[in-house]
Amino acid sequence: MSDSETHFGFEKVAESDKARRVAGVFSSVADSYDVMNDLMSAGLHRVWKAFTVQIAGVRAGDRVLDVAGGTADLSLAFAKRVGPSGQVWLTDINFAMLARGRDRLVDHGFLGPVAQCDAEKLPFPDDYFDCCTVAFGLRNMTHKDVALAEMRRVLKPGGRLLVLEFSKVWKPLEPAYDIYSFKILPWLGDMIAKDADSYRYLAESIRMHPDQETLKGMMERAGLERVEYFNMTAGVVALHRGYKF
Repeated sequence: MSDSETHFGFEKVAESDKARRVAGVFSSVADSYDVMNDLMSAGLHRVWKAFTVQIAGVRAGDRVLDVAGGTADLSLAFAKRVGPSGQVWLTDINFAMLARGRDRLVDHGFLGPVAQCDAEKLPFPDDYFDCCTVAFGLRNMTHKDVALAEMRRVLKPGGRLLVLEFSKVWKPLEPAYDIYSFKILPWLGDMIAKDADSYRYLAESIRMHPDQETLKGMMERAGLERVEYFNMTAGVVALHRGYKF
């Protein structure tokens, strides 16, 4: 793969084309995203996100950045924790997803700041946030190393980055997981979202994402310290946490 190429699922594409195609996927699935999350994970995504919020250790008055925050599951949970003296920024590169997240926050009575921005070029000052999170978004980014470095940059010393992402499943479960990912998931996408192709891409993007140890190394190379990860649901997902000192 040349320097100007990257992966869009299993397909090799020009780097300049990946962002456009990922945007197409999420614009297509935005309206059914929350319903599909519940169906795809049998509701487990709520448990994974609740664990992330717990491990984040966010307190009243903290500043939190939710990168690729989409429909605002994490932003909503953090807004309740930081209270009126804190601040939670909901960000996403995709307007359709961000609009749904913004509306959801408003529906729950939170009028926090929202920004459409690229994780590789965050429009925030250095040393600003106590905590930064990205849930199920890193694997869609073209230059993951750049995005990780940017998220570290905007953290205060002592701040932490949490990356919740699909990961490498326990090996004995791989055959069943493959059947689910490449047969059942696109079928669900077709039935519910009327878009099998987008969910086929999502399954492929999970397989192309770095495994637990590889992502830990990437976070360390981005300058994060004390990096550790927590496997959940037999490695279907992993939560990585690293600190900026």
